[in-house]
Amino acid sequence: MARNAEKAMTALARFRQAQLEEGKVKERRPFLASECNELPKAEKWRRQIIGEISKKVAQIQNAGLGEFKIRDLNDEINKLIREKGHWEIRIKELFGPDYGRIGPKMLDHEGKEVPGNRGYKYFGAAKDLPGVRELFEKEPQPPPRKTRAELMKAIDAEYYGYRDEDDGVLVPLEQEHEKKAVSEAVEKWKIEKEERLATGDKNEEEEQEEDNIYAVQDDESGEDGDNDMEGEEGQQTFIAHVPVPSQKEIEEALVRRKKMELLQKYASEALMAQSEDAKRLLGI
Repeated sequence: MARNAEKAMTALARFRQAQLEEGKVKERRPFLASECNELPKAEKWRRQIIGEISKKVAQIQNAGLGEFKIRDLNDEINKLIREKGHWEIRIKELFGPDYGRIGPKMLDHEGKEVPGNRGYKYFGAAKDLPGVRELFEKEPQPPPRKTRAELMKAIDAEYYGYRDEDDGVLVPLEQEHEKKAVSEAVEKWKIEKEERLATGDKNEEEEQEEDNIYAVQDDESGEDGDNDMEGEEGQQTFIAHVPVPSQKEIEEALVRRKKMELLQKYASEALMAQSEDAKRLLGI
């Protein structure tokens, strides 16, 4: 009985709808907005599109529809949004209101746009689809760059290594390493010398020169003997074979040079000639 009643109500409902629409022909929405030349009809089609968008946005909130159904609904919503934009442009061309500026954009704001993909939006459960969720993940912001003044604040003597020896750790390590390197070099030299002596490649004179290259001969000790310099262990290191001026002689030479520069700068040629004659007469 319940099924027959439902059928009857369905038939009655269809009959009543046919009576209401009797004598009326349903008008389909034009495929292109440019085909409509009447402002009231253009606004009517815009309202119709908004109703369809609202209905589909409500449907896409249900995550149980399945991935494929959700993707199809999301594509249809984006298509209707683009079509709504075409009708708004056409309404403006027909001297109607500019809905692009003053119209409500609640439906457009419900969607989320992927960065770099301008125009296409995801609504409702479409934002949680596999492969879409990763598109909305924001990349971590890079650390802020420091200014030159901030970088210079941390630069001091320690930055240039002037305080590396203050801790008392580096110097002993360097001394130890230096002793080790010297001992290895001496051991290597001894081994090479023994090998050369074993092969007999060197004569006696070369051996004597290698024994002490800083040795001072008897005939060389003379006036230059005072200029000998001794090392830490008393060993003679080198001999000065040229006369070395003392500090006093250097100061006198600098004073004479400075006098000559001042005379050349401020004295005339006649005065210079008279000075030379006076010196010659006095025997200076």
